[in-house]
This record gives sequence, C-alpha cells and structure tokens, in this order.
Amino acid sequence: MRTTRARHKRHRRAHARDDPRHDERLTGIGKRPRAERQRVAAPPPPPLRLTVGVACDPSTEPDVLWHIAREAPELRMWLIANTAATPELLEFVAQAGGPGVKRAFDVLFESMEDDARTAAV
Repeated sequence: MRTTRARHKRHRRAHARDDPRHDERLTGIGKRPRAERQRVAAPPPPPLRLTVGVACDPSTEPDVLWHIAREAPELRMWLIANTAATPELLEFVAQAGGPGVKRAFDVLFESMEDDARTAAV
C-alpha cells in the first residue's frame, strides 16, 4: 500500500511540472475569493409573478408587457392603463381581445375626449 501512495505522489509531482494548475487544484491554492464564491452560490431570483400591478407599472420591461399580452388574457385590460404601452402593443391587445378589454379601451377613449374638451376651454 505504501508503494502505491509513493507512486501516486511521484505521478502527481510529475504531472504538476507539466501543468502547474494541477497542483493548485489539489492543494486548494488559487481558489476563487470568498466573496466571489458566495456570489456564485446565491440562489436565482424567484420567477416574476404576473399581477395587475406588473401590467400597469410603466417601469415594467417591454418584453414582460408583450408576454402578458400574449399569454395572460385576464391581464390584457390592465396593459391599456400602462402609460409605457406602445401603440403596437395596444393594437395587439385590441385585436386579441380578452375579458374587460373593450371596456378598458372605452374608458381610455372617454378620458382622452375629456382631456381634449378641457384643453379647448
């Protein structure tokens, strides 16, 4: 058994001469700093939960708004209230429809008419 250990030790030393990283891996030298290891080990953020607040929030990423428009018909009417919604997104929502979409557009158009009347006075 002692012979096997000695042979392995010689092999490791010979290999370390060819590849200096080999010895570092075995001894632990050259490991990443602790802060970096902790950063790597941190769990990923939880998945985004699609809510009315996310659909209405102007800071929501455009990709998320489009995902809501395509995949969450129950939240489409809330996209209409989002000031960051693009005309293309609103057109898609109008064509796709969904619960409350027509009423939401009616409210939007009424508020635009009220704003136009107020500005004219």
